[in-house]
Amino acid sequence: MTSMQEAPIPATAESRSVWTSLLSASRRKKSDAGSVVPAASLSSGRVELRTEIERDYDRILFCAPVRRMADKTQVFPLDRNDSVRNRLTHSHEVSNLARSFGTTMVYSNNIASEIPTAVRDIPSLLAAVGLVHDLGNPPFGHQGEGAIQSWFSDNISSVAGKKFSVLTERQYRDFLKFEGNAQAFRLVTRLQVLNDDFGLDLTVATLAAMMKYPVGAMGVNKANICTKKHGFFLSEESIAKHVLESVGLAIGKRHPMSYIMEACDDIAYAVLDIEDAVKKGLASFSDLLAYLEHHAPQDVVINELVEKSRAKHVEYRILDLSPAELNDVSMQRFRVYAIGMMINSCVEAFVGNQNGFIEGVAPKALLDISSVSRLRELLGDFSINHTFQHRSVLEVELTGYNTIRGLMDVFWAAILETNPDNGVYRPSHPYNRYVFMRISENYRRVYNSPPGDLKGLPLRYRQCLLLTDMISGMTDSYAVNLLQELRSYQARG
Repeated sequence: MTSMQEAPIPATAESRSVWTSLLSASRRKKSDAGSVVPAASLSSGRVELRTEIERDYDRILFCAPVRRMADKTQVFPLDRNDSVRNRLTHSHEVSNLARSFGTTMVYSNNIASEIPTAVRDIPSLLAAVGLVHDLGNPPFGHQGEGAIQSWFSDNISSVAGKKFSVLTERQYRDFLKFEGNAQAFRLVTRLQVLNDDFGLDLTVATLAAMMKYPVGAMGVNKANICTKKHGFFLSEESIAKHVLESVGLAIGKRHPMSYIMEACDDIAYAVLDIEDAVKKGLASFSDLLAYLEHHAPQDVVINELVEKSRAKHVEYRILDLSPAELNDVSMQRFRVYAIGMMINSCVEAFVGNQNGFIEGVAPKALLDISSVSRLRELLGDFSINHTFQHRSVLEVELTGYNTIRGLMDVFWAAILETNPDNGVYRPSHPYNRYVFMRISENYRRVYNSPPGDLKGLPLRYRQCLLLTDMISGMTDSYAVNLLQELRSYQARG
């Protein structure tokens, strides 16, 4: 790798043009924005010194949906152990890993060295998309996504009407295959209202980079990592096209920073979920090393990781530690070694195959073409066998699944009584009116007064959007408590 002291590799006019587009700081609302806000005096007399992409991170950090992730499931729903990760701590860790990855890229490997602000913008861009990537996830993690999908599958008649033609296959598939990634894109571009219809109005570079799957529901192709799922709903398709075109890409072509964010997310899942499992006593440090040694005795990377981790474990054994503390500290050291090895391997994989990533057409994930692919695979298998199938996890997941489906039944009945196209903005039945008014005001505003690009969509489609907007915006505990509250009122009536 190139050291920080070496001169940057000369850039061609073509590469300069590509990175200039990929790091475009224009915004949908203010397309003439530059990389750095001009040093003009603001109303307060202060000069803005942040780049536009640095400002994106701050806009994301301070929005309410980020704070709500503190009560959303990572792996262990409704866990009472404060040291176990939730969706917010996971997102901060992914953001940190991504920022470090970006710093290594621009300083040690001279990526986009021809762009003056790249040394600031690439790490900041990766930090931003790492923080925002799970913003659209419903309560109870991926189990929540499954609950939403199953509700639409089971209620296809009531949603589509007596004739399926009320919704096209393209429209209905947004909900049959509901995606937290698509909801996150909708949230930051549409729902998180400031004072207009542009959401957080992030730069097109950040919006493109957060689009892990740059296709709609009909463009899903599981053979390619970029199209394994869909990354935007039909309601935001025009926005997605504009964003991708603004950075020199197109539908189906992924921003290079998306590959990096995905790798950091997968590394966090692979390593940190096991650390939580060990902390909860569902597995031990020794279990993990034995599993890796048994399944990959000849893997050089895994052998090095196991040897380094075991050597530290032996050092810690001479200290006056309880078995739980020994387990804990040994697992922490394993985490440090594993993450370092995986990040370095992914940096090498990106640099060695950068043309495919820059063009947005690389069909495989960074981890899949790296030297740590087998390690990631085994860590995932270990989590499935020792964590995800544990009775305590399955019990609470079932609670979350039933909670979401119960809430969808209640809210759908209320939503069906409204028709803003005909001036019916509230249900007539008192109970349904109460339920409907519990939906967040900004979600109801978009539903009742849809922006111009949504007015051509069927009422039923927009009603489905309102339902999923409300459900996905809830936290775990809020969802459980709200269903209990609404059912208690229902029982009285």
